Amino acid sequence: MARTPRWTQIGSEKGVVELQFSSWKFFSDYVNQELLDHTTYIFRGQADSSWPLEPTLDREVDYPTSERRQQHLQAFKLAVRGRRGNNPPQIKTENNWWALGQHHGLATPLLDWTESPFVALFFAVIEARAKKSKECCVWALSQTAVANRNAQIVKDESIKPVAGRKPVVDIVSPMSDENSRLVNQRGLFTRGPDNIDLVDWIKKYSVSDKYMDLLKIRIPQDGLDKCLRYLNRMNINHATL
Repeated sequence: MARTPRWTQIGSEKGVVELQFSSWKFFSDYVNQELLDHTTYIFRGQADSSWPLEPTLDREVDYPTSERRQQHLQAFKLAVRGRRGNNPPQIKTENNWWALGQHHGLATPLLDWTESPFVALFFAVIEARAKKSKECCVWALSQTAVANRNAQIVKDESIKPVAGRKPVVDIVSPMSDENSRLVNQRGLFTRGPDNIDLVDWIKKYSVSDKYMDLLKIRIPQDGLDKCLRYLNRMNINHATL
């Protein structure tokens, strides 16, 4: 009798590859066999594989305008005055302000990512158990692919800025030390064009079909308690993250 494949490719379109795993047990096999030498990938765990790759601000507010985004951020800046401790570090960029807001639960245009596939797996699994979803997923995004698309967009004069900004995806690594969890989780963020899902962005500005620019790894619900025990042996748990 043929054995059930550990994973199966169930889709591939313009750099977006979708994989169906038969069990969480094969996640480390895939990382070791397919991703070990591809060091530019960053990872994101989601509790439900049907959820799009969109930030909280786009998810909670239907097509927020640039003006409304700025009002939202300005309100947060005013709210945190005098609440960042003595001599807080100066925040010089808008994306770093958004990152600070993300840390405090603000709806932002940022998506959380991590350099560790197993940290991403932990958050996918722990939230899937809480929400009782049938299938969670881990996304893997190539930073090289993002850089290539950004360069293409910047050079293409036919692609016009929207609200003063070309439709590129920023990789945001905040330098502030106010968020210790971000350090523990080896975390960083992406900020894409307003009101565009990251999957759609990857496909719209496709460079080639042959690359795995964005991976969606779908993991079934079965055995997720054991998965958490496995990750705990790797010192990946709520206490360390």
